[in-house]
Amino acid sequence: MISVYGLSTSLALRIIDKTEDKEKEMIESEAEHQRAIEYFMENIENVETVDDLMDDYKLYSFVMKAYDLEDQIFGKAMMEKVLKSNIEDDEALVNRLTDDRFETFYNAMGFSEDGMANLNTVDDDWKATIVAAYVDTTYVNSKAEDNEALGTLLEFRRKAAEVTSAYEILADEDMAEFVRTALGLPDEIASGDIDKQAALIARRIDIDRLGDADYVESLVQKYVAITDANADLSSTNAAVQLMSSTISNSSGSFVPVTIDIESIQGFSGYKLR
Repeated sequence: MISVYGLSTSLALRIIDKTEDKEKEMIESEAEHQRAIEYFMENIENVETVDDLMDDYKLYSFVMKAYDLEDQIFGKAMMEKVLKSNIEDDEALVNRLTDDRFETFYNAMGFSEDGMANLNTVDDDWKATIVAAYVDTTYVNSKAEDNEALGTLLEFRRKAAEVTSAYEILADEDMAEFVRTALGLPDEIASGDIDKQAALIARRIDIDRLGDADYVESLVQKYVAITDANADLSSTNAAVQLMSSTISNSSGSFVPVTIDIESIQGFSGYKLR
């Protein structure tokens, strides 16, 4: 995997836009992931019910990771209830959970409301879709570990086309953070009235155009510009504080501080003389 750790979000984005396909091939060929994919392909046809899935930890964990639910793998009892939900019932667990990952997972798995019939598991196209989701989620999460902002914008890119309302954006932590940043809104509004937040987003973003790749990319570029500007400002402030502390401490005596010149050279407007 190509690391973009420590790079600006704009530079990291330019790199991964050119290397994504190759990196996904690398993920599929890595021993750990290759074994997991092969096991899924060879054994998923044996799964006909939710109980079958729950009884095979390797299959269960694979599909959970595919839909970015690795942090919920331990909650097997809850996930069983989610998959056995009747999505037409507003009171069903899958509809009461605010995290939209659960509904996405429910729809992708395709079990009936009693957790029984599932013909997807013998469908080659369905299996390929799950494997692709596993590889893509692994890829996005690896980039998020290197650069959190990069991971957030990749999530937005992938989900934007499915959005039909501002409320759906607010229901997704990554998308909500992306939109607040791209629109220059303070994080504090996240604690405000949900209807007012939705109305504000609907005024500032054309929801109907989120299926337009060019429009989405224009929002991505705004997000990147603001993220990098904030990072530069934060770094500059940190440098000023470091250099100020070398002048004196509270008693007026000299306090030596080691400064990373290579890092300082990266600050906007800095030139080594």
